[in-house]
Amino acid sequence: MTVLTPHAEGVEAAWDDGGVEVRSFRYAPESWELLGYSRSLRADEAMRWGAASVTPLYLAGAARAVRRELRRRSYDLLQAHWVVPNLLVASLSARRLPIAVGLHGSDVFMAEKPGLRRLVASALRRTSVLTGCSPELVDRVCALGFDPAYARVIPYGVNAQQFGPDPRRRAEWRRRLGVPHDAPMILSVGRMATKKGYQVLIEDLDALMERHADVHLVLAGAGDRLEEFRAATARWAERVHFPGSVAHDQLPDLFRAADIFVLPAVHDPKGNVDGLPNVILEAMASALPVVATEISGIPLAIDDGVHGYLVPEQDPKAVRRALSRLLDDPAGARRMGETGREKTLSGLSWDAVAERYRAAYELALTPH
Repeated sequence: MTVLTPHAEGVEAAWDDGGVEVRSFRYAPESWELLGYSRSLRADEAMRWGAASVTPLYLAGAARAVRRELRRRSYDLLQAHWVVPNLLVASLSARRLPIAVGLHGSDVFMAEKPGLRRLVASALRRTSVLTGCSPELVDRVCALGFDPAYARVIPYGVNAQQFGPDPRRRAEWRRRLGVPHDAPMILSVGRMATKKGYQVLIEDLDALMERHADVHLVLAGAGDRLEEFRAATARWAERVHFPGSVAHDQLPDLFRAADIFVLPAVHDPKGNVDGLPNVILEAMASALPVVATEISGIPLAIDDGVHGYLVPEQDPKAVRRALSRLLDDPAGARRMGETGREKTLSGLSWDAVAERYRAAYELALTPH
């Protein structure tokens, strides 16, 4: 297995990741390499001007990298992650190789744009199997011209050994943030973008903070709406914390500091939506009860009333009520968190999800 990834500032040319060879490819001067790594969309609602202008360079550079790799070694299958732009690259660069495409969220939103629909439909005709982390995403791409018989919904997996409760590490992030050791702590992790739904949480935040006078809320992540959200919660600045972007290897301890996880994800005004946010699985593996919306792929992970609570989309009061239920019943919240961790160990581990991908790849390699 070889992984090709776009180059950007700070990304090495090549490295070994646990036996997987990773190679980054150049497609522009470094200051112009703006695609990927959560930099392409403005608040996840529209393409940034700089990213849009460099897209033709990306397509050419990615195609060169794929063709060069196919000359270097013999492969059985090409997996393209994101319909736009990478399936377009794969369909033009690997004429004789079976292609699998994985859907993740924003790529589906881009694929549905009028100027791209015809190109995407053509690329889908070259695709042998399609996978997505949410039934909604899979259905939306099948509607563009893919046979549902060769589509599979596969939730993301989580490394439940890396993410897991550890009372010895609970105080680390609380000290950094100034959260008392015995105060209830609600956590969310994600880009400060509309589709994450933080504006919904904030809308009824006053009622939550007034009823639970000792609760602290941590919203971890960077993004275009960060300062807006910080200003909207300024009244509670001593109890609402914005640590900014957190490195992935520091996330396990951040989850260990929390008591509840929340992500009230929404369809944004342009129709963009997450599939199944990884942070929900990481929270479950960390034995946290989860409050999230019943949209896209989230119900694949969260059973309402079992691993936390699912609430209607765009309903601030429902989010607040669900959080209050968990804060009012700490023992019940802990039981839900423990049940969530059990689910990640039994059905959402990397091994379990890898078996489902293996079956999808075998389908792709079967002539049809």
